[in-house]
Amino acid sequence: MERFFGFDLGDAESAVSRLDKKDQAVPQMLTVCGAQSFITAYAQLENGLLQIGEKACYNADAVMRKLRFKSRFLSDPSVSADIRRFAAGVLGELYGSGDLVKNEDCCFYIGCPAGWNKNAREQYREIFQNTGYPPARIISESRAALISACQSKHLQLGCDILSKPVLVIDIGSSTTDFAYICRGREVEMQTAGEVTLGGGMMDELLLEKAVSSSRDSARLQAVFEESEPWRSYCEFAARRLKEKYYSDEDYWDEHPCTETILVRYKKTLRLTVTMDRDIADTLVNKKNSRLGGRSFKEVFLESLDNVRSNITGDVPELLFLTGGVSKLPEIRKWCEERFPDAVIISGAEPEFSVSRGLAWSARIDDELSDFRAELEELKASHTVEDIVTKHIDKLYRDMVDTLITPVMENVAAPIFTRWRDGGIKRIADVDEVMEHDLEAWLRSDEAKKLMSVPVGAWLREVADDLEEYTVPICIRHHVPYSALSLSSFLSSDDIGIHLDSKDVFAVDKMTTLIESVISLIAGFLCGGSGVALIASGPAGILAGMIISLLVLSLGRSKMESTIYSMNVPRAMRRVIPRAAFNNRLDELTSSTKSSLYDRLENEKNEEITSRMVDDISGQIEQCLTKMAEVVEIPLG
Repeated sequence: MERFFGFDLGDAESAVSRLDKKDQAVPQMLTVCGAQSFITAYAQLENGLLQIGEKACYNADAVMRKLRFKSRFLSDPSVSADIRRFAAGVLGELYGSGDLVKNEDCCFYIGCPAGWNKNAREQYREIFQNTGYPPARIISESRAALISACQSKHLQLGCDILSKPVLVIDIGSSTTDFAYICRGREVEMQTAGEVTLGGGMMDELLLEKAVSSSRDSARLQAVFEESEPWRSYCEFAARRLKEKYYSDEDYWDEHPCTETILVRYKKTLRLTVTMDRDIADTLVNKKNSRLGGRSFKEVFLESLDNVRSNITGDVPELLFLTGGVSKLPEIRKWCEERFPDAVIISGAEPEFSVSRGLAWSARIDDELSDFRAELEELKASHTVEDIVTKHIDKLYRDMVDTLITPVMENVAAPIFTRWRDGGIKRIADVDEVMEHDLEAWLRSDEAKKLMSVPVGAWLREVADDLEEYTVPICIRHHVPYSALSLSSFLSSDDIGIHLDSKDVFAVDKMTTLIESVISLIAGFLCGGSGVALIASGPAGILAGMIISLLVLSLGRSKMESTIYSMNVPRAMRRVIPRAAFNNRLDELTSSTKSSLYDRLENEKNEEITSRMVDDISGQIEQCLTKMAEVVEIPLG
């Protein structure tokens, strides 16, 4: 794709932005019908032409007018035709101005409320497809606003936003949209995803106030009852005055903030709309029948409470406000009341944040499709396996160094105690008991915790070699190189990559590694060597007189066989002092390490090693995939 369009089709106003693949940092807001933010309205004229935008609201040649229809998309099937006609008008304007060129390599990302499910989004997408738009994708408006914040140089928050649980509050003209995004992923909320509460309700109150204060009140009311377009047009004018006032309340408290509208319907009437502090207070606190007899403030606070109670994850640390009404100072104050520990931010031009975020989303998705392809090529090659193979011998040695002493203390010593106390009848049974206990202990949480230390250290060495291949991939696709850095990941630095190493390199999942270690250690300590822990050493199994008597009566070879198979009386077992066994344990710990090193060098099992390489390489590749998913900022 060479160019990416973001289309924010709102219930009251819409905006379109465009972003080139190269040489453009910020999406350009396109002018449609003479404005960057244009009224979502269309009119069918007597001559059959379609007109959109502000002129469609009052053109005398219109035989049909439609405004503010998007908010009814889920409840009124006929709205699909309204959206199609308006979308067709926008498409015609873009082609007519040259902002969109026939058959160019481009796509449209179009926003929808976060509360819309997959079926609604697909139906919405098909409207644009059937209207003749280039390839289109539908994503959440709230999510687009967040991506806009991530990309904005004004905010300079970047991936830090994606490292926190975020609540995006998009206050439109008809609805307020809530989206909970945790670590870059939108999490569905059971309720309160979308609330019928928007700035349009405040606009209606402001218009009612102006009409009731006019000397032509009765005539104006009659016009609005007969002409929906003129009522909507005056409401939009009231909206712009409201936003003008809230942009600098202190200034307008000292200066008149008014707008005079000429209503040309049968007879020209003048309507003066005024904003001041008292009126501003009325807009948020006056009871409204459309809100069930509650005020804007009451419904908004109740919505925040509902959202908070329905968030099953972490409490949002960041609240991102977008939409024209988000400029209202009271909105920020109410959010602070319900989320006192959260940081609250908004963009410099919230009315354009969704459209820009949609265009950015399209370019990010396009770039990351190439990024994903290269990552898959790396995983499909033998690169990871070759690196693991290069370092595998060191892993064996590090595991032996880490585990031998704990094995002696946690497995061998208790077995000696059990034998000495009569819990094991024959010395010949020691091998079987040791093999069972050794495997059980090596699969215990304690052993896994010990094993994670050499595994983690070893993986860092592997990671250093792997970055020779991953860093260039990141650089080519404008992805922070730390995104695929196993070294950064394993050091637990806060780089925006949030994966728990226990979930990826969980030792209990490295079954081949554990089996290999069990095979090595059990093979050495059992089959006779385990018996040596008890039956050999300076003290021997039975000292002095007992051994001498058996040697005299049986001979040395038969003495050893007899002792191994006999149930030695407990009193005789206790002749062996614990101190002597502990001395023997220390001696065997050192000799066992040396013997295991020799076995690794001379008797290496190629099949087990190959399985280990495949096992560990697979987990490293899985880790790369998971880290890539985080940096990709999923857009679905």
